[in-house]
Amino acid sequence: MWCRLIIIIPLCISCTTVDSARILGVFPMAAQSHYILGNALMKGLAEAGHNVTMISPHEEKDPPKNGSYTDVVLTGFVEDFNKILKEMNLLDNKNQSMIKTMLNFFNLTIKLNEDFLKNENVEKFLESDQKFDVIIVEQFLVDTVKIFGHIYNAPVIVFSSLGANPWINNAVGNPSPLSYISPANSDFSEQMSFFERLGNVFMYLFFNVIDYFFYFPNQNKILKKYFSDPPDIYDLFYNVSLVLINSHESLNQPVPFVPKMVQIGGFHIRPPKTLPGDLQKFLDDAKEGVIYFSLGSNLRSKNLPPQKRDAFLTAFSKLKQRVLWKWEDEDLPGKPPNVKIAKWFPQQDILAHPNVKLFITHCGLLSTTETVFHGVPILAIPVFADQHRNAEIATHSGYALSLPYEDPSFSEVKLSGMLQELLTNPQYTDNIKKRSQLFHDRPLKPMDSAVYWVEYVIRTKGAHHLGVAAVKIPWYIYHSLDVISFITIIFSLSIYVLFISIRKIVICCKSQKPKEKIKLN
Repeated sequence: MWCRLIIIIPLCISCTTVDSARILGVFPMAAQSHYILGNALMKGLAEAGHNVTMISPHEEKDPPKNGSYTDVVLTGFVEDFNKILKEMNLLDNKNQSMIKTMLNFFNLTIKLNEDFLKNENVEKFLESDQKFDVIIVEQFLVDTVKIFGHIYNAPVIVFSSLGANPWINNAVGNPSPLSYISPANSDFSEQMSFFERLGNVFMYLFFNVIDYFFYFPNQNKILKKYFSDPPDIYDLFYNVSLVLINSHESLNQPVPFVPKMVQIGGFHIRPPKTLPGDLQKFLDDAKEGVIYFSLGSNLRSKNLPPQKRDAFLTAFSKLKQRVLWKWEDEDLPGKPPNVKIAKWFPQQDILAHPNVKLFITHCGLLSTTETVFHGVPILAIPVFADQHRNAEIATHSGYALSLPYEDPSFSEVKLSGMLQELLTNPQYTDNIKKRSQLFHDRPLKPMDSAVYWVEYVIRTKGAHHLGVAAVKIPWYIYHSLDVISFITIIFSLSIYVLFISIRKIVICCKSQKPKEKIKLN
């Protein structure tokens, strides 16, 4: 019997480790919201029993119990990012055009790519003799990192924190009609007017010009600077086996997806934890309910100008409800007694509490996802990037009101009116509950879906059969411009020939017309 056990135990161990894949995640963005998503994905894969290595600016304080989780920390990235945020002050960016903002953003990404490849921990990592079965990278203007797929001869999975967008669509040949789909940083609705569609076309052309004449050439220069004979950036850009998208139809505009694209929106949301004692009591004792107010991880409430800050304070002082305000300072001058401040709150756990009646948010995608998950209506204060689009979708879906940060009518009176409408009109709560139901109604939990598709790419050695032909043909053929041009030329020639023929016939008829006889006296 013991002999049999000695033989069986090693076999069982080998069976459990055969399916354990070696997965490398590369998430260079230092923004906390980006790290939350990347970290949740990689921890989920580790919990599924895989050996995970994650390159990011942050260090994991609570590694998963299953599998294996290794951090490669991009030292200095968080400090540099916080410095940039302080210099930019996103709450005071109203006079800068979208084009200038995007150009500055592209310049920052060039620096990010360079900083990543010359980071000492990345250099040490590349010198180590490691093997990986799949590489997962975040598609956020850091395309040089896709060279890891080439280095380790492994399929590349792309993660999109912003849902479907032009960079993702172009990489996998996903259709994105400009007639009703606009960029994530636009607040155009699905039903665009003629001039909005015209603007949408110009934005599309602008971003493509920037990509192909500025961004990609610079990425190529960086690759050649740090690697000998690297692949062309265009080859790396299109070398995508799968796209994991942080979106879902209950949150985002329904759009087309090619087979390589899988929606996993909400995968980062975990079961609620017990709140700290004082916070639990604050929420439990709130008989009239609680309003939770946070502008996310990149925006700072403490940077609000006095006029807007006082508008919130005055509006809150008139409420029966209690308010939790994420305020990044020790003190808040003029704070009413019903307001509790802290530099950080466990957002997911707060939104899960039944006494939370409203969420005042910048409408970042993570916050929007979490409030839909827990069924809490929102007052949106969008500031930049995809926040305006998220606010527009939430308003259109009937579970939010929106007061854009730069709105000239932003005042205590307007703020109070919106708060009263959201707190007293049950339609907003009803709509968010219905939306939450749609969010939860899926064949698989988002994280389970992510794990399945990552393992699928590994099993199929890159899932090449999922690719569409669109990425292999020139843009003018993809849009049938050659066919349209041919038809236009033939039609024009036919009209021209017809016109000339008719003209000649008319002239001929006139020349053959008998002359009138002149009557002589």
